[in-house]
Amino acid sequence: MESCKHVFQISGIKMQDKKRVLIEGIYQLGGKYIGGSVYKDCTTHLIIPSVLPSEKFLAACAAGKWVVTPNYVLESMKNGSWLPEGPYEVAIFTSSSASFYPVRQWREKVTKGRITGAFQGWRVLLMVQEPTRRAMFKRLLKAGRAEVYNCPPPIYTSITHVMAKPVTEKSKSLNAPCYPVSHIVQHLFGSNRVTMDFSKMDDHLSETKASFLDGFSNLEAELRSFAVKKEGRPRLCFLEFLGYHDPCRPHTQAIVADLSNVGSMIECGLFSEALESIRSAVFPGLLPPATYLISLLEYAQQGNATSFFLTNFHQVMENLLITNPPWLAPCAVKKYYAQVLQCPQCKMGLWPLLETAVRYCMTSSDTCHPHPEPTLPALVQFYCDILALCLKLLKGELHSVTSKEFVFPQQARAPPASASSSLLYGTFWTVWERTTLLSRTVKKLLQLLTEAAIMDFAEGAEKQELYLADTLLDLLSVLVEFWCQQHFKLNQSLVEKGLKDLSEHLALLSQDVSPAVLVELVCKVRSTRLRLVIADAIFRNLCCRNGFTIGDEPLSLKKMVCSYLPALGTLAQSPSITSYKTGKTSHSCRSQGTSRTDNPMVTETSPERENTPRGMNRVNAAGETLLHRACKKNQVEMVLQILALPGTDINVKDHAGWTPLHEACNHGSTDCVRALLHHRPAPILTDQVGGVSPLHDALLNGHLDIAKMLLEHAGSVLLQQTDGDGQASLDLVSALSQREELLRSAQVGDLAHMNKDKTEVLNLPLLEAGSCLLGHLIFSYQVDRGLPGLTQSGDKPRSLVYKLVRALETHSLQKVTLDWTDQRAVRLAEDVETLLKLSRGEHKEQVSLAVKECRGEKTVFLMETLENLLAMH
Repeated sequence: MESCKHVFQISGIKMQDKKRVLIEGIYQLGGKYIGGSVYKDCTTHLIIPSVLPSEKFLAACAAGKWVVTPNYVLESMKNGSWLPEGPYEVAIFTSSSASFYPVRQWREKVTKGRITGAFQGWRVLLMVQEPTRRAMFKRLLKAGRAEVYNCPPPIYTSITHVMAKPVTEKSKSLNAPCYPVSHIVQHLFGSNRVTMDFSKMDDHLSETKASFLDGFSNLEAELRSFAVKKEGRPRLCFLEFLGYHDPCRPHTQAIVADLSNVGSMIECGLFSEALESIRSAVFPGLLPPATYLISLLEYAQQGNATSFFLTNFHQVMENLLITNPPWLAPCAVKKYYAQVLQCPQCKMGLWPLLETAVRYCMTSSDTCHPHPEPTLPALVQFYCDILALCLKLLKGELHSVTSKEFVFPQQARAPPASASSSLLYGTFWTVWERTTLLSRTVKKLLQLLTEAAIMDFAEGAEKQELYLADTLLDLLSVLVEFWCQQHFKLNQSLVEKGLKDLSEHLALLSQDVSPAVLVELVCKVRSTRLRLVIADAIFRNLCCRNGFTIGDEPLSLKKMVCSYLPALGTLAQSPSITSYKTGKTSHSCRSQGTSRTDNPMVTETSPERENTPRGMNRVNAAGETLLHRACKKNQVEMVLQILALPGTDINVKDHAGWTPLHEACNHGSTDCVRALLHHRPAPILTDQVGGVSPLHDALLNGHLDIAKMLLEHAGSVLLQQTDGDGQASLDLVSALSQREELLRSAQVGDLAHMNKDKTEVLNLPLLEAGSCLLGHLIFSYQVDRGLPGLTQSGDKPRSLVYKLVRALETHSLQKVTLDWTDQRAVRLAEDVETLLKLSRGEHKEQVSLAVKECRGEKTVFLMETLENLLAMH
């Protein structure tokens, strides 16, 4: 074929009759034809009706090949021999009478031997995430004689171009100029690409080329602006502060009470009388001495105070907060509240008081100092009131920095203190932790929240009607929203990482909690931002514990439809588990002056720590964990010991991105592969590093038994993956008998998965919990990302959604977002495309029969929600 002077490929001709005539003519004149959708280097001629943004056209241009119209073949057939190609070379007509021949300059240079291709001398580091598109760009660059390297490139290679999609800070930081992949078109066509006139082409091709060349940059800018605006808005609104105004100060009409005898009353034990005197002296601008309130709080904690005293003390604190709000006052007032609202004995700040209040309400002895036993109902109620008071104070601080409803009086006054000096920051983050959402104190709050949720929501648990879980959830929502608002404008990636760390830590803490409790927990979250990440982390944790591993890509509607919906079928078939925590939970004791282990899964005296293999948490210079090293050496007993430990990440990656399964497949560790596959959560079998999956790794190193084991576990879906060169797994096997063995193993895996898809639901509570969580995920995602407002397009042709929907109905998502670099805009486009598919019912194939036929209330509601999610047409 290489010796033939007329080797053809065809692009852009969809009508089979026209295509058949051309192919017959090629063979009639002694030429060769190559089919397929990708460019082949042995091609000498490309036939296209007109210029179009296809791989074949761009590759032929870069390689200096002839690109001719179909008339070249048709006229040659009439002539009986091949005609000169020049008159039939494809051209682009400009607004003037001149024509632009996009291929001619490169073809002439290659023909004269001046260059070997348009990209000669380029050494390209190609950083394209999506495998199919990466393979396409690799073929295109190689057609122009560029050298293409994976990331990281060989040490001895000097990179001249970094081609990235999307362009990220990482790609820009490399020691070479970084370009978007659209630079390829710009290099080939130069300045002429912006003056091309597509008016003589049909409307569909014209719109396709326009989108290809300009990348819908205006649409990307609009979507980016929309996403930034939605992401930066406050998620919480506190109605109690909406009509609030700064109280007038000083309150000249008030009669100031004499507090000179209060100290003597307290010394004499007349606490009720002292409290009454202070109550009459609470006015705007007047703060009773902090030492008096501290003494009264200490008396209340001792358990001797009457219910009337405790109620009055709470009322005094409420009035103090209303008349002298710290969020509108100078730092001195905030210090006053920080001095009063702490344990009088420990004097360690607000958090120990909050923690003690929660633990005493949960009848736990793990408090900062001994309390009256048995638990006193009046003191429990008092602590609940204190928690509500502190929550209201922190809500006010958050509202003061996220809302403009506060109106300051006209008279001169000290300006309010900055957010950095707020009680929120001082309570939950040290100075060194302020760039970390998951601080030490926040971890303790999550632990308390988990225990309170079990006490409040679990069936059969002793109900106290204290609503501790609700209070702690509100507190968590406030501090998360406050931290996110402080950091979003400076570093959005930091906010995303903080939310992810917090949600995954909570999911880990609650992995032994009943799914019904977890669902109730998610339902109670006020902040849509927080509800979204918690629901996602808990749902993924449920799936992993029941054998369905979900990838770690960013959350999107597409991920929910393509990954989370199929996961419901696995939850429906999971065996019933009855070992969930219910009722009161045990607490690790902590006395004053000692610290408690933050990780509840592994304590200093736990059997897990005693049985932890030596060096478990250490990594070597390559980033390999002990699990990596054990898999490389086929130390299956060590692997089983590590996998038995709580919190072990079976998909942990080293610095190069390799997982333990990759290492086991590469080194032929059959026993370790079997142990990994039988573990729950199961390892990710589709993970690739430079296009190399575990199946590729096994076949490249001749481990056929391991390859068959992987296929029997996952089925033929693994055979569909291609490596960086576009090769499928079967392409790596030359022997026909071995191919047949692999295909039989894949059929065994497919059959096993089909047998799992039964109509009988084996675990209805787990399926109902998963359906409810997924419903919350979809709803929270729409609200948090602004999709309801986005999809209300009406009949306005200029609206954002109208433009986006029209673009997606005319072109593929890949073409619309071809040159986009902002991932927020790309995700919005993906979301709208998914909504379009949902409106056409394309999600139904992702739902198993067991889920479709389930009559559970929450599952039925989820299915109805998906059916009615969007009616765009």
